[in-house]
Amino acid sequence: MEINAIQKNILHEVANLDSIPQGAYNIRANGESAARNTTANIDIVTKKDKPGIDIIIKPGTKGESVHIPVVLTESGLKEMVYNDFYIGEGADVTIVAGCGISNCGDQDSEHDGIHSLHVEKNARVKYVEKHYGEGDGKGSRVLNPVTNVYQEEGSYVEMEMVQVKGVDSTVRTNYAELKAGATLLIHEALMTHGEQKATSDYKVVLNGEGSSADVVSRSVAKDDSEQIFEVSIEGNTACNGHAACDAIIMGNAHVVAIPKLDAKNVDAALIHEAAIGKIAGDQLTKLMTLGLTEEEAEEQIVAGFLR
Repeated sequence: MEINAIQKNILHEVANLDSIPQGAYNIRANGESAARNTTANIDIVTKKDKPGIDIIIKPGTKGESVHIPVVLTESGLKEMVYNDFYIGEGADVTIVAGCGISNCGDQDSEHDGIHSLHVEKNARVKYVEKHYGEGDGKGSRVLNPVTNVYQEEGSYVEMEMVQVKGVDSTVRTNYAELKAGATLLIHEALMTHGEQKATSDYKVVLNGEGSSADVVSRSVAKDDSEQIFEVSIEGNTACNGHAACDAIIMGNAHVVAIPKLDAKNVDAALIHEAAIGKIAGDQLTKLMTLGLTEEEAEEQIVAGFLR
């Protein structure tokens, strides 16, 4: 299947791809596999019982990556896929996922991806998932990703969850279970505008002694958009959990932060922080003294805030 110019632009936005990537990859376009490559250490297998793929990473694999971006350019197309990642013991890999929708029609386009990461002992994973929307049609661009993470002893997972443009509606559901000594870092960057709605729901269960999690969301809500950030950390043993919501409101936007800390052990140390408000006036003033307009100053502050 040939990738057209619009699809190439979306691949650049969601996966920083301007050409075919090195290593393993599976590119999905409009409900079909457009390109695939495997390596000696990373295999990609089409599921037989439902839409999606299994990504199997051999134990000890170091310095390799796998890209699995999705692009939708057909108005009215709705799909759900199930992707399972099996990361072998001691591996150290990068996974680049994400979805972009270009909708120039009158019907809604929607992609729902359910990703499950099974991370074996002492494995390390960097997981990057970026969502993007474009198009001047009346149809909505809808993304409802689900990410499940199951970490064995001593494993390390770092997740970058990014959505900074063009998605009309999204419900982002994330669940993680950690065993002894496992570490999970989640950094969310989110921007909404117009009448867009975004819900982020994170639940982390710290089951193993010495496990730790850090869930941080930085977001900007513009115009009449709405964001809900809900985070739950459950500590069932001696562990450390931290959650933070840092949001900027602009225009008539609405942001809600809903924390839940559930300490079921006397040595579970759980912390939550939240800061929601408008851009500080002194920040704008300083930039405007350098010759920027108020709008240009706001854009610079927002861009720096979401990095």
